[in-house]
Amino acid sequence: MQDRLTWTQAAFARILRPAVRLALAMGLKHPQLEEVLRDLLVDEARNLWVKKGGAKPNLSQLSTTTGLNRKDVTARVRDTRTVLPATESSAAAKAYTAWIQVVAEDESLRKLPLVDSGAGHSFELLSRFATRGNVHHRTVLEELQRLNLVEVSEGEVHLLGDSFLPTASLRDMLAFLGDNVRDHLQAAVANTLGEQPRMLERAVYASGLTLGDCERIHQLTREHWDAVHHRLVREMTDAVQQSDGQGVGRMRVGIYTYYEDERGSSNSTDAP
Repeated sequence: MQDRLTWTQAAFARILRPAVRLALAMGLKHPQLEEVLRDLLVDEARNLWVKKGGAKPNLSQLSTTTGLNRKDVTARVRDTRTVLPATESSAAAKAYTAWIQVVAEDESLRKLPLVDSGAGHSFELLSRFATRGNVHHRTVLEELQRLNLVEVSEGEVHLLGDSFLPTASLRDMLAFLGDNVRDHLQAAVANTLGEQPRMLERAVYASGLTLGDCERIHQLTREHWDAVHHRLVREMTDAVQQSDGQGVGRMRVGIYTYYEDERGSSNSTDAP
């Protein structure tokens, strides 16, 4: 039992190191991080009890499971509202992704008329299709302009870049970081706990490379991901249309590449 706790603690140190790096860079201190951890302990303990028995746990059960005192648990048993946008429901992301798909088939469609004239492709039509008509195309356009992902000139909209990466907005970047890393960890944690079905979660690793080779392989990975990305978007779009958006499942497929100069790395230590 003690070995399992020690191993898990060491794994947490590896998982949390980049999160702590981000926290320090953004000015978060120990009290704010502790607040997040306490809230998550109570929330996940409640989920654990419900999953096991279906009944809502009482304060004593939550206190025993988390190690927090009853007063602390009482203060945290509440519904909280997230301050970050939900990336999976972003109308701008849906429209941008749909546009990338169109451009993959025909590069000339990187520039579209803003308004539908009935004569072919337009940003208005694309936005209406991507958002299922739930968001006005000018609202989508304003959001894409705010994120510096499109340019508008003389009644035409020009697509910038080749991936939905809202670098102009720190709030949106943090939202995507949270969602993408969360689901990557969800897959790894589910596999570690033996949950079924087993999720795809793979990586390849090498050391002793030159930094030039690292960047070359990085670009190679990007090229292969583009092909996979377009096919996945097509499959997911078709599946959503066939279920009329009424399916109960959600899915995120991702890929990552990271490399660094090992001479400046501190990742070899599992814990302080």
